Amino acid sequence: MNGVITWLTDPLNWSGPDGIPGQTLAHLRYSAISLFIASLIALPLGLAIGHTGRGRFFVVNLAGAARAIPSLGLLYLMVLWLFPKLAGDSAFLVPSLIVLVVLAIPPLMAGAYAGVEGVDPAARDAAKGMGMTGLQVLRKVEVPNALPLIFSGFRSATLQVIATATLAAVAGTGGLGRFLIDGQKIRDYPQMAGGALLVAVLALVVDLLLAVVQRYVVSPGLTGRGAGPARGSRRRSPNRNQANTPLDVDIPPSTRTVDPQTP
Repeated sequence: MNGVITWLTDPLNWSGPDGIPGQTLAHLRYSAISLFIASLIALPLGLAIGHTGRGRFFVVNLAGAARAIPSLGLLYLMVLWLFPKLAGDSAFLVPSLIVLVVLAIPPLMAGAYAGVEGVDPAARDAAKGMGMTGLQVLRKVEVPNALPLIFSGFRSATLQVIATATLAAVAGTGGLGRFLIDGQKIRDYPQMAGGALLVAVLALVVDLLLAVVQRYVVSPGLTGRGAGPARGSRRRSPNRNQANTPLDVDIPPSTRTVDPQTP
């Protein structure tokens, strides 16, 4: 542990393009590109399946099969297939991005599909009764109500992509995985442990930021946030000047409208 702390606090490891800041930015760049491409594929497909119910069996099982694909094996396969066909940095970057995109699609699609499918049918029927078209129902009713599960799928995909982006270093690209691969070559175990710790911290920080974004994007009515007691439901504590029974008031006989009955 002392070696890890020494490596993390070494100023040389925090300078230059190969330092911790530069490799962290490269790691985030690969992850962001992969999530963007995967979102363009998975979110529209998941929303369409949840809205129409068509192709559910095929796509859901395909997504389940994609989860079982070994990431490292797929990376080697993509490198062997695409490396002779590409030139420059793209020969190293494209295979890694393909693996990350394949990894991110299942949770993104599952979150969108489950979120739209779980919308209250009464809300959907009410929107149709107001004259909304199918696209308007999806955009104005189903998607806003499905946002919690959509964000859940996106956060799950983000964690998986950031963690697996370390494998991009195997294909010769940058990122925090360089510290693991380079440290393994020279048996620098503090560097390997420090790189793994940086990946874990980065994943937690990004997930925390997404949780904050989700808090302000998702309607409070769906999360229960901001729901307080109903107006007028709070009980007022009795004080000494108030009582549960009316006070006895002496009314003069001249102002009485009803005289007591006399025997």
